[in-house]
Amino acid sequence: MVDRQAVLRLTAAMCGVFIVLFGITLFNTHVLASLSLPLRMITMIVSQWLLFLVPGLMMKRSRISMFDIGFDKSHVARQVLLGILAACIMSALLTVVPILFGFRDAVGSTQYSEAWQFAYEFVYTIFGVALAEELIFRGYLFHELLAIRPSRWFAMVCSSLLFGLFHIFSGNILQIVITAFIGFAYCLMCEKIKNFTLLSLILAHGIYDALITVWVAFLLR
Repeated sequence: MVDRQAVLRLTAAMCGVFIVLFGITLFNTHVLASLSLPLRMITMIVSQWLLFLVPGLMMKRSRISMFDIGFDKSHVARQVLLGILAACIMSALLTVVPILFGFRDAVGSTQYSEAWQFAYEFVYTIFGVALAEELIFRGYLFHELLAIRPSRWFAMVCSSLLFGLFHIFSGNILQIVITAFIGFAYCLMCEKIKNFTLLSLILAHGIYDALITVWVAFLLR
């Protein structure tokens, strides 16, 4: 029996996420560059948190806690180490290897050259991008998909497809497909590795994203 309330909550949450995403995209295109550098740096992080606004309200209304969606108080140090290790492995396989084999255009580009820029990139990707996206896709969304259909494979596939589609405003079709596969890899890590929690995913996701900028800057000089 399908949980209709879960379907409605999930639909409302994802509509809210995509509406906010569209608004952020417009803001970044037309307004962000006009702000002072410090304000721009803060705004970039805070705007990512807004993506979780509607899912967060749905969680509060349904009394879903952070522990229900994947956080765990036990073995925190192990969770952190697993997240960092996963980021390093992914960075080697998905960034360094493609660069070394000549697939530079598929990796990305950057204009960063100062140490503070790279430091900020880690702060932004971990506490902005990864925090919001993992709370939404491998956290709340995954939880609601399990309520709709108690199959972890169903939740893994659907959440990964939506994660890929979420990047529709910032990438082409190939990037959307690749992002969906990366999302599925994140799900597999969480499912198959002991003590690999939502905290581990946030660190893995954020550090991996930030390392792309580092490798591009130093290997493509």
